[in-house]
Amino acid sequence: MPLGNPAPDNPLPPTRHDAAYGRRAALGKALLGIGMFRAGAARAQVQAPTPRPVRLMALGDSLTAGYGLPPGQGFVPQLQAALAARPGAHRPVRVLDAGVSGDTTAGGLARLDWALAEAPDCVLVELGGNDGLRGLPTDRMAQALESILSRLERRGVPTLLAGMHAPPNLGADYGRAFHAVFTEAAARRPDVIFMPFFLEGVAGERALNQPDGIHPNAQGVAEMIRQILPSVAALLALVPPLPGAPRTGG
Repeated sequence: MPLGNPAPDNPLPPTRHDAAYGRRAALGKALLGIGMFRAGAARAQVQAPTPRPVRLMALGDSLTAGYGLPPGQGFVPQLQAALAARPGAHRPVRVLDAGVSGDTTAGGLARLDWALAEAPDCVLVELGGNDGLRGLPTDRMAQALESILSRLERRGVPTLLAGMHAPPNLGADYGRAFHAVFTEAAARRPDVIFMPFFLEGVAGERALNQPDGIHPNAQGVAEMIRQILPSVAALLALVPPLPGAPRTGG
C-alpha cells in the first residue's frame, strides 16, 4: 500500500494571483525587448561615421590670398561661404588657403609638397599672374605648370586649372604664348577641369577692382566666385566618397 496521499488526477486551476504574475512577467519581457532595441539603435546612431568635409585647396597667388581685402572678403572665405550656401544636399567642403602674394608658377612648384602635406582631396591651381606682370619667359612658366599638374596627377588629386591673360602692354605675341601655356596644359590632360580665365568678368572693370587696377575688391571677388562655381562643382564631383575619418598622408 503506497505511503502518503496520492497525487490528484487533475491539477489545481490557476488562481487570480498566478494569472496576474504571468501577465506581469510577459509585460516585463516585452519592455526588456523594447529597451534592448532602443539601446541597439542608439549605439548604431553613435557609431555611424559622420562624413568629413571635402578638402579643397586653392594653390595660388595674391588673387587667392585676398590681397588688400579685409578678413572674410577674399577669394577663399567667399568661396567657402558660397559652397556652404548652395541649395540642396551637398557634401560639406573645407577650402584650404594656399595662396601666397607675389608667387609665380615656379614659386608654387617650390612649395607644392609643403602644401600637399595638408592632404587635400582636390586642388584649384591659380598661378601665372605674376609671371605675366614680370614678363617672365613663357617656356619656364610652362615647365613649372607642367610639373605642378604632373605631381597632382601622380597623386590622383582631382585638379581645376584656372588660366590667366598677360598684361596687354607686353604685346600680342607674348600674350598669345602666355595664354597658350594654360590651354595646352589643359589639352594634354582632359581629366583636368579648365577655366580659361580666372578674372573673367572682373579684369578691366574699374568698379570691381582696387585702385591698383589689378586686384579685385570684395565685389569683384563675388563676381569671380559666381563665374567659377560651376567649375568648382565639376571638380568636387570628381572626388570619390570619403570615409568618416580624415585621410592621412600627402
